[in-house]
Amino acid sequence: MIRNEAEYKEAVQRLEEERKRLSDHRAALVKTGLSKSEIKRAMDPLRSFHLQLQEEVEAYERLKRGDVGEIENLHGLGRTLVALRIALGLTQRQLAERLDVNESQVSRDERNEYHGITVDRASRILDALGVNLKSVFDGPVLEKSTATANDGR
Repeated sequence: MIRNEAEYKEAVQRLEEERKRLSDHRAALVKTGLSKSEIKRAMDPLRSFHLQLQEEVEAYERLKRGDVGEIENLHGLGRTLVALRIALGLTQRQLAERLDVNESQVSRDERNEYHGITVDRASRILDALGVNLKSVFDGPVLEKSTATANDGR
């Protein structure tokens, strides 16, 4: 996951370099007289890395546009906290200042995707971001009780 502008710029540069490398490698394979299927087989692993990097760049660009997505049952909360910071246009340093911690702490926490974060800590981060988390509970028991309540009108 790309977490800041420096990583984003580096990834974009690597992506462009990788595009050229792919093109050059394909041209070299064509010159050897390999068949299309042999060239494809040789290029697929390289394309896989390229596509993964491209997906990371596109994901960061979506975050910058504010497209954070949803979480379910708090799975992915850490990634979402990172995504919210990016979507809000805050640097790790700015978040650290709001939390009154060192920037290195925020960097370390984000690198670990806030693994094992407490609810209290998540709440402090959400407050520092100026974001409210709203929950909706859903499930068979709740659907059944709602249906029963509606039948008793």
